[in-house]
Amino acid sequence: MTDLEPQSIDWQTISSRQAHHTDKFYNQDLILRRGQSFNISLTLRRLLRSGESLGFIASTGPNPSELAKTKAVFPLSNGTTSGSWHAQLTSQTDNTLTVSITSPTNAPVGWYTLSIQVFSQGSVFTWKLGMFILLFNPWSQADSVFMSNHAEREEYIQEDSGIIFVGSTNRIGMVGWNFGQFEGDILNICLSILDNSLNFRRDPTTDVARRSDPKYVGRVLSAMVNGNDDNGVLAGNWSGNYRGGLDPRNWNGSVEILKEWKKSGFRPVRYGQCWVFAGTLNTVLRALGIPSRVITNFNSAHDTDRNLSVDVYYDPMGNPLDKGSDSVWNFHVWNEAWFVRTDLGASYGGWQVLDATPQERSQGVFQCGPASVVAIREGDVNLDFDMPFIFAEVNADRITWIYDAQSNAQKQNSSDSHTIGKYISTKAVGSYSRMDVTEKYKYPEGSSQEREVFEKAMGKLKPHTSIGPTSAAAGGNEEQEPSISGKFKVTGILAVGKEVNLALMLKNLTSDMKTVTVNMTAWTIVYNGTLVHEVWKDSITVSLDPDEEIQHPVKITYAQYEKYLKADNMIRTTAICQASDEAEVVVERDIILDNPTLTLELLDQAEVRKPVIIQMLFSNPLDEPVNNCVLMVEGSGLLLGSLRIDVPSLHPKERSRVRFEIMPTRSGTKQLLADFSCNKFPAIKAMLSIDVAE
Repeated sequence: MTDLEPQSIDWQTISSRQAHHTDKFYNQDLILRRGQSFNISLTLRRLLRSGESLGFIASTGPNPSELAKTKAVFPLSNGTTSGSWHAQLTSQTDNTLTVSITSPTNAPVGWYTLSIQVFSQGSVFTWKLGMFILLFNPWSQADSVFMSNHAEREEYIQEDSGIIFVGSTNRIGMVGWNFGQFEGDILNICLSILDNSLNFRRDPTTDVARRSDPKYVGRVLSAMVNGNDDNGVLAGNWSGNYRGGLDPRNWNGSVEILKEWKKSGFRPVRYGQCWVFAGTLNTVLRALGIPSRVITNFNSAHDTDRNLSVDVYYDPMGNPLDKGSDSVWNFHVWNEAWFVRTDLGASYGGWQVLDATPQERSQGVFQCGPASVVAIREGDVNLDFDMPFIFAEVNADRITWIYDAQSNAQKQNSSDSHTIGKYISTKAVGSYSRMDVTEKYKYPEGSSQEREVFEKAMGKLKPHTSIGPTSAAAGGNEEQEPSISGKFKVTGILAVGKEVNLALMLKNLTSDMKTVTVNMTAWTIVYNGTLVHEVWKDSITVSLDPDEEIQHPVKITYAQYEKYLKADNMIRTTAICQASDEAEVVVERDIILDNPTLTLELLDQAEVRKPVIIQMLFSNPLDEPVNNCVLMVEGSGLLLGSLRIDVPSLHPKERSRVRFEIMPTRSGTKQLLADFSCNKFPAIKAMLSIDVAE
């Protein structure tokens, strides 16, 4: 029966990819979206005779089965059947048939094999036609990831670069990130992430069948982007020592990380911190067709014991203590993915939190989400998945303790319900502005609804919580009003290489004389609060007249902090102020030092497939040389892969000018990202938007 074997097949790849919004992918495979038809043209060796007919088989995964909906067997027919795979003859010229094939909107995503069946004289003959990739379809109203707004779809699916907000509440900064979901091998690597998961290794049949559900796929990816339990993509490191890998601040995007992961035989790439995990997860979600964005939460609580409060400790000398397992991160970055929540109900659909940073285990694995943003705002902490942890990240009360190691005594100093979960931020649609989404996560700070939601959440968590001395509900209302107040004020330029100048402002709030002893320290830290090294300390005693306010200058020299400053450029200053026989007042401020500027300039008009020169400018601000200088450059659509340039050492105050060539491959506005590192500056960032002409 080989005379019935198809002679040739035209997959009509170019027109199908355009119709399915997959024409931006660099790899040339047939990439389709579920729930949408595609055409193929089959040329048979002869016409079908009476009693002969055609059918097709579409299958995915290692053990395809009709029961698991990972295999579909369907005839070539004239009508359509909704909700399942079907093939329709749309035209026939001699023995060339044009067939329209449609997948269901709830088909599992991944690699598929398409085969043809010929039924003739009671026998069935099957030939494999080829393979295609099937993705989620945010353009289809029937798909669970459907997004109706065109501008949002363009941003959250089609945009391959972006920015991530970092820093602290009083100094919000941003870094560029190359998502690069359309680059050469990235889609295949994203699909292989699913095939390396614990779930797939334990039970491939069930895992592949469940890939129809964005909830399931998102949760698996949140586990797989960290390497804690599996062959995941990234190894986390917050120690401040990044030997054996790359300082997390050096990455410019996800592409190099994903390529290195594949090249190493799927061993975790070293090292990531929260925005690296989130940037990488964003790439994978967008590649697979799930709308997604990167979210930054400032003053993010890490509550380890589900009591909706985080405990922060100091000693009487003003040293922050690494005591207890709770912490407050200057910022934390996670993702939101967009899909319906059939498991929870219509009102909980829309944005869902997914967090790939390994912080706490969930069902035995470092994974987090999806958690409905609406449910977080309403305090529905009993709903799936990981709601108590995420609710606490944006709502926990911050309790300050003073711990005296000599007497092994600790006393609660203050409780604050307003500092956690500030300026929750994401990139605006179509621009580099910051969009504040705090009101999507919680009611206005201090409003009656906000406290009601907190009490509701607390009530739901009570079965798991003993209301102990560290829980928010225990309340510490017997505190006396302090008679003095203090705050750190910045009085000079904050820049790496310069002296840090601050002033401790102390004010007497009473009409009595006050004698105040003050113990102060400054420590370099990693952004999540990890203490690196003490760099300065001082103790003073001051007398304050009634209502008097004084300024005490604080000077920290470059020589004091230089060796201990990490790429975060963060210093935590603390003052423990005590008026005679009164409770201590804790004053703290995290300051961020600016790096010197790295400038990128385009020296000519950028055009597709035409080399163009970029110039990098950098001046060494220090009175000493800088060595081991490396410039790393990447940008989707501007250059293939990444560029590494060794930059000569720079004398004190010397200016460096480096030129390099890029060759744009795509038109439109593209983002060039650069990271400059040397022995004195571990990670200086720059980005440049380039309009590429056709």
